[in-house]
Amino acid sequence: MVKVAIAGGTGVVVDYSDVGSLTAFLEEHKVHTVICAFGINAKSLAISQMNLIKAADASRATKRFIPSSFAIPYPEDGPKILPPLQSYFDSLDYLSNTHLEWAVVHNGTFLDYYSPSTLKSYYDHGTLVVDIPNAAAGIPGTGNEPITLTYTFDVARFVVAALDLPTWPRELRIIGDTLTYNELIRLAENARGVKFDVKYDDLEMLRSFQITELPGHKKDYPKFPREVLLPFLSIFQRWMAEGLGKVPMEGSLNEKFPSIKPLTTKELMSQYWK
Repeated sequence: MVKVAIAGGTGVVVDYSDVGSLTAFLEEHKVHTVICAFGINAKSLAISQMNLIKAADASRATKRFIPSSFAIPYPEDGPKILPPLQSYFDSLDYLSNTHLEWAVVHNGTFLDYYSPSTLKSYYDHGTLVVDIPNAAAGIPGTGNEPITLTYTFDVARFVVAALDLPTWPRELRIIGDTLTYNELIRLAENARGVKFDVKYDDLEMLRSFQITELPGHKKDYPKFPREVLLPFLSIFQRWMAEGLGKVPMEGSLNEKFPSIKPLTTKELMSQYWK
């Protein structure tokens, strides 16, 4: 049993193992659109999300579905090195055979990874690539590969706006900012007023599931042991080095909703780190 939120911020306890009760819940609360935010771990995608898709398809009230995505566009061969991703692609295949209108959300990497505690965020993140508090970084690739960073609150604003679109494309693109890690380092050094200790992890290193260990990783080890965390991070950092970290602007929600102005990395550094 877990709690889920419905429109209005109400928390309701549901059983993700029971498709019938999930269907009844969706119909009772007249849930038109389901938005999932499960993590890529354990069996959350294989069981919880899949059962929710089945329930939404059976529900007379439910018409739209956003599966857990909110990241970079995952490569189709991703499950070879990150097996839990197979459940992600299985979910998309299943959705393709339902009556539901559905779309994935691609927003790149959350900008929250590089924010101080003074920036409001509900995202409980660890250290990824750049450890701003400790002025250190382990950059994947050359550091010149473009990446997209988007603040979680901006993701939410764009998704809410997308609910009013008459139809959805298969991919809802959201771009907070697109830059390189080398550019991010320069912004962070300027904001902190210190020189960062920067290492570069080439593709050979990343493909062997190794990355530079940063001081900030150590506080993450109580939740994720070192031998689990670093290889896991190496997969995503490898994809960044391979050029998969950028979300294209063409056809994005930014173009559809130009009045929404997302937080940029430069603004984050100048307003929250200086």
